Amino acid sequence: MSADRQARLAAVQAAGRLPTVVAGVLREGELAWTGTVGGSLADRYRIGSVTKTLTAVAVLQLRDEGLLSLDDPIGAVIPETGYAAATVRELLAHTSGMQSEPVGSWWERSPGVDFATLVAANDGSGAVLPPGEFHYSNLGYGLLGEAVARLRGEPWWDVVSQRVLAPLGMTDTTYADEVPAAQGWSVDHFAGTLTPEPHHDTVAMAPAGQLWSTVADLAALGAFLAAGHPDVLAPVTLREMAEPTSQTYGLGLWLADQDGRRWVGHPGSMPGFQAGLFVDPATGDGVVALSSSTTGLDARRLPHLLLGEDPLPDAARWVPSRAVPDVVGELLGLWFWGNSAQELRWHNDTLHLRSLAAGELTDVFEVRDDRIVGVAGYHRGETVEVVRRPDGSVCHLVCATFVYTRTPYDPQAPIPGARSG
Repeated sequence: MSADRQARLAAVQAAGRLPTVVAGVLREGELAWTGTVGGSLADRYRIGSVTKTLTAVAVLQLRDEGLLSLDDPIGAVIPETGYAAATVRELLAHTSGMQSEPVGSWWERSPGVDFATLVAANDGSGAVLPPGEFHYSNLGYGLLGEAVARLRGEPWWDVVSQRVLAPLGMTDTTYADEVPAAQGWSVDHFAGTLTPEPHHDTVAMAPAGQLWSTVADLAALGAFLAAGHPDVLAPVTLREMAEPTSQTYGLGLWLADQDGRRWVGHPGSMPGFQAGLFVDPATGDGVVALSSSTTGLDARRLPHLLLGEDPLPDAARWVPSRAVPDVVGELLGLWFWGNSAQELRWHNDTLHLRSLAAGELTDVFEVRDDRIVGVAGYHRGETVEVVRRPDGSVCHLVCATFVYTRTPYDPQAPIPGARSG
């Protein structure tokens, strides 16, 4: 079974082009299997919006202690916010109607601002929907974190670490990238090369996605979501979190129905990182995965991908490109065969031609000296001719009379059957 799990994780890594990925499987609330492709289980990864679940737990602790009601307007705690009428319940469930992101520069990729600056920039005019409709809002969790801090009289992080993480034994979950920590990367779509992503402190937006954690710590959180913990939340409150408030969300939890089971948890992403944690409360089975890539991890399908019964396609491990051959570099990107969009990308030291309409790999080429030769697909055994303009720039490609151009039916290229106008 462990070999099957590792093979499934390898398929996830290859399909998503993930520089590293680490994962775990829970059985009856216990971490029963762990695996890695390129990473270390000891490393901390940024967990993004999985942080929201911890913030939600801190809010519900306040409610259970009688310090607030879920139907209270957030303005009762934060009177200066432009969204004072939004209720605590609406913020937890993403049904307040407020916009998804705070006004200003992209908060995930910028140094954070303090709460006074955040609230001054968001005066309530950015609402996009009427209250009651689901619209995911990072800004809403910034407000919830501030409410936690004001009602407890101490910073949000201190509250979460002392009242949630400590009782659950999540000692390796940290606010920042404490060593050992993975570096976050973005992957160039066409070249497959890596660019380091920033690890900014998001300050006032921290309750929406700041934290770092490990497979073992997120497995402990998963066990809590399945079975509870008397020092954190009462079982009835935990069940309340998992009650649908919309088709896919409860109170700080994503809900997913896959393979005949109801899964609860949360996906997460920040520049350079993606994460996912989902458990079946009825059995305690669950999955955890952390990756060091901005995109590529299908976090909400993790239960199916790691625990499902159907076979996943075999794929060679994806390896980031260190360099791209000169003969290939200027050819990467979008091309057209007539009107049909194609892409050329450098992948595991070969050149891949993919149909964008069908979403499938059609041809694979190798670079042999200065020649580009097909090794798989329709163009197997055939050579790509690079046709240049008088100034030396690439005009079009020809392979076995197939003409590929940068724009559909480029009039500068000899395309058989093409019509002008």
